[in-house]
Amino acid sequence: MKSNFGLPLEVKFCKKCVISNQRPVTLVETKHSNKEIKKSTNFDENEVCDACNWSEIKKNEINWDEREKKLLQLLNFHRSKKGNYDVVVPSSGGKDSIYVAHILKHKYKMNPLTVTWAPHIYTEIGKINFYNMIENGFDNILITPNSKVHKLLTKLAFLNLGHPFQPFIIGQRVVGPKIAIEKKIPLVFYGENVAEYGNNLKDNFSPLMDKNLITAFDVDNDNLLLSGVKIKKLKSFYKLSNNDLEVYRSPKIQDLDKLDVQVHYMSYYRNWSPQDNFYYASQNTNFKVASERTQGTYTKSNGLDDKLECFHYYMMLIKFGLGRATWDAAQEIRDGKISREEGVNLVKKYDHEFPDKSFQDFLDYISVDKEIFFKTVDEFRNKNLWIKKSNFWELKHKLE
Repeated sequence: MKSNFGLPLEVKFCKKCVISNQRPVTLVETKHSNKEIKKSTNFDENEVCDACNWSEIKKNEINWDEREKKLLQLLNFHRSKKGNYDVVVPSSGGKDSIYVAHILKHKYKMNPLTVTWAPHIYTEIGKINFYNMIENGFDNILITPNSKVHKLLTKLAFLNLGHPFQPFIIGQRVVGPKIAIEKKIPLVFYGENVAEYGNNLKDNFSPLMDKNLITAFDVDNDNLLLSGVKIKKLKSFYKLSNNDLEVYRSPKIQDLDKLDVQVHYMSYYRNWSPQDNFYYASQNTNFKVASERTQGTYTKSNGLDDKLECFHYYMMLIKFGLGRATWDAAQEIRDGKISREEGVNLVKKYDHEFPDKSFQDFLDYISVDKEIFFKTVDEFRNKNLWIKKSNFWELKHKLE
């Protein structure tokens, strides 16, 4: 039997956290197709994942005082003497991005301009935290894509890739550098490098975002893929214009180089911990958690902004056997907030929960009915991971 997506046939779970070797390594989004072969997170000879090994390096080998000195040198070079904007911070008002914006402004005395790529459908608590960010003294540019186009691209991404969040991810990734070029602010700060969670461990040793992640999407290149469809077909069949796609367009390398725009990760300079970011944001920015936990996981502080984000994680469960609770528990185990045993129990309890509270919102947003939804889900279900028993799907491989 061949595994789906080219992932390992033999399923292994990390001995330290709860992630499996089915976790895919992040790709340039325009390379996603329904035939792609994915790379998975690396496990060492002791069956420990790269993210856990990186966590040990952070604790035992990184001199964080020296890293902060490098941060100060960088910020001192870019700091505006006149109080003009000197750093762009993509921020939704969520715990991680408001942490970055707040320490840059208040600890390091920078003058950040925050920029937000709007959620598909704001949650009430997402709206509150977004406006809390502004009330905390941050200027903000909110980029809201054409709803008609965004809904179509989200629908196509779901039907063609089982990846409904792809258009959102593309916009979120390019919005900071694009505003930096437009406003002539050559420094951009995002929160964490995705290598924190299991991409190539070596990527953590660079403070900079890979330019390929920033510049990959050119709407003039008819052969590039968006939502699993070539740009040429989006224009000819779906009648989208360059203007319709402009908001997703990557900045050009020559424009980045001309201004010497650098996109940095705060996780390179400061010991990154989502739970500690939550404590900081709550104490310093009036950040609010939801009144109830996010479906599919056990926390009240993750996935707060967008009603549809839960379907991104639900499809990760379907394709890779890894739901939202797995991602959250794995990180909290590495950060020493919970034990592996606690993490295993949380995953077993919450990972398979269907996000029914937002289900109708999702169906309405992408204009499909329940029958098409579940048909698409089963088309992307990784048969190497799932087995049907008594008309119910369950994972073949048990986390212990």
